[in-house]
Amino acid sequence: MLTKCKICVAATAGFCFGVDNAVKIVYNELDNRNNVVTLGPIIHNTDVVEDLRSKGAVPVRLDQVSSEQTVIIRSHGVGLDVYKRLEEVGARVVDATCPFVARIHRIVNKSSAEGCTILVAGDPQHPEVIGIRAHCLGESFAFSDPGELERLVEQNALSDKKTVVLAQTTFNKAVWEQCCEVVRRLLPGAEVFDTICNATNERQREVRELAKQSDLMVIVGGSHSSNTAKLFDIASQHCKSVYVQNAGELRKMRLDLSGVRSVGISAGASTPAYIIKEVEQTMSDLLNNVDEEFNWEEEMEKSLKPIHIGKRVTGTVLSVNNTEVYVDLGTKQQGMIPASELTDDPTKKPEDVVKVGDEIDLLVLKTNDQDGVVTLSKRKVDAAAGFEKIVAAKEADEVLTGVVTNVVKGGVLVSCNGVKVFIPASQAAPKRDFNLDELLKQEVSFKILEVNEAKQRAVGSIRIVAREAKAAAQTKFFENTQPGEEVEGVVKSITDYGVFVDLGGVDGLVRRVDLSWNRDKHPSEVVSVGDKITVRIKDIDQETKKIALTYKKDSENPWEIFKANYEVGQTVKAKIVSITAFGAFAQIIDGIDGLIHISQIANKRVDNVNDILSVGQEVECKITEIDLDKKRISLSIRALLPQEEADEPDDETEAEPVDEAPAAEEADEAVAAEEAAAEETSDAE
Repeated sequence: MLTKCKICVAATAGFCFGVDNAVKIVYNELDNRNNVVTLGPIIHNTDVVEDLRSKGAVPVRLDQVSSEQTVIIRSHGVGLDVYKRLEEVGARVVDATCPFVARIHRIVNKSSAEGCTILVAGDPQHPEVIGIRAHCLGESFAFSDPGELERLVEQNALSDKKTVVLAQTTFNKAVWEQCCEVVRRLLPGAEVFDTICNATNERQREVRELAKQSDLMVIVGGSHSSNTAKLFDIASQHCKSVYVQNAGELRKMRLDLSGVRSVGISAGASTPAYIIKEVEQTMSDLLNNVDEEFNWEEEMEKSLKPIHIGKRVTGTVLSVNNTEVYVDLGTKQQGMIPASELTDDPTKKPEDVVKVGDEIDLLVLKTNDQDGVVTLSKRKVDAAAGFEKIVAAKEADEVLTGVVTNVVKGGVLVSCNGVKVFIPASQAAPKRDFNLDELLKQEVSFKILEVNEAKQRAVGSIRIVAREAKAAAQTKFFENTQPGEEVEGVVKSITDYGVFVDLGGVDGLVRRVDLSWNRDKHPSEVVSVGDKITVRIKDIDQETKKIALTYKKDSENPWEIFKANYEVGQTVKAKIVSITAFGAFAQIIDGIDGLIHISQIANKRVDNVNDILSVGQEVECKITEIDLDKKRISLSIRALLPQEEADEPDDETEAEPVDEAPAAEEADEAVAAEEAAAEETSDAE
């Protein structure tokens, strides 16, 4: 027996950031909705793909996508034509493209738009390379090695063109450096981007070093995984190496392990941790001559009982940090709850949900994590219990509160009692053309419209609660508010004829004539939408439920100001604001005009007022009459002019005296008509 054999698992083995993120996105989407598909297998690992398929996330081709589906773009990324096609279909798209791949897309798109030829180091048939080239707007080529690059340069006369050279994120680092030598020699003016992922570099470096120290290397990954194949090539250069997809394949190989004292294990970026752990355990069993009839998977399952995926368990919280919570399950396994599996409320941190010593109910998600830790979920248990509350709330027509966690196609998702309740846009938006993003992370009140207990789905309405609240506010307002009272409100909208004010679920109208003492001002010059203002109830129509308001302040009444500061006989400066056939109106102060009758403009006969005065002209005049009841003021320029003798009449004709009474009456009638017209216009508005 080889009892002293050493097994070393590479620290960089397994999921890279991009792949891990993509897989998590799929599982999260499955939690939120039905009809989730991936555009091709999400990663190059059949175990993970089949697990996702069993949960409802099916890989599809582009021509199989329909508008009802949520389509997840895998970490390899896709071309511009695919995004366009998905938009045309109308499907909801969730982009899980690796950030490093997305960066390459931006580089090639910008460079090709500037007229550059793009050269991509990588497998021309690999999805990532296909996606990169599909972001190029001009000429592009892919090459796998230095020799192929040289042929491309010669055959396409690339030395005479402006070129950009970069690599697939998982390209072999050593081969890339050789290609760069060719670029420096044949394309000295080319712009080179080192786009090989740092995680890929480090994984390849670690495999190289581990292989030099090992008698056998086991490389784990999908048979179609490009980056795993590269790891196998690197390891094979330094020691005996095998390439397997899982522990079952390793056991079937019947390896000759004589003389093997050290084994290195690494895995491609699409290999989940539990498969690496199974391979490590199987390798240990093989090295120690475990009986060939030994069924490792069966024994592993036995060792974990009674813990299994989907089982409800109870655990005691041991520690809490920002990313996870560890619990004692009362077995040899330690339980771990990722922060994402604690609660659906994005505003809460782990320490807000649980504390050390708490005993909580949990659901087992995984039992064979790489570190031997059982992955658990509190969120799913809460959701199951919460759904019962959702059902009860519907039956009781109860108002619930929750936080909007997602804005999705057609509406929003609200987290309530651990359940994601779907609120359609028609039931979420308070008005048309409302941006649903404004609701994100906001606490809202809603009612349940329908539930599907089989699928654990619920549909709610924010609008119903808002409508009921508005109706209750209206009833209270009309029962308790009387004309003459002052109330506070918020300017809701502005029109040419006035301003609508929200009084707390009830709208009132301040007509233009009641908004300002200066009728010439447009409502938008007085207030703005969103302003908090104090208004006085002018009238309430109980039948039509219309409320008339006034915003004018008595202290700002220009007639009160005039009364306090002006008197008959006083000389004032006034500005001509309008001219009529019988005289001119002049503004004394803002909101107060007086009439200068045609007979009071000069100390001689005036036939046309426009010959003497013009709009905007400032004149000095005397107040000759004030009628506060009729709100009329008479002014005279003539009264301030020096008296001159009248022209002598002709011998043959005797001058007739001017009868001013009819003209004065005409002026009074004109003023009255003007004011009446203003009132009628105001009423019509």
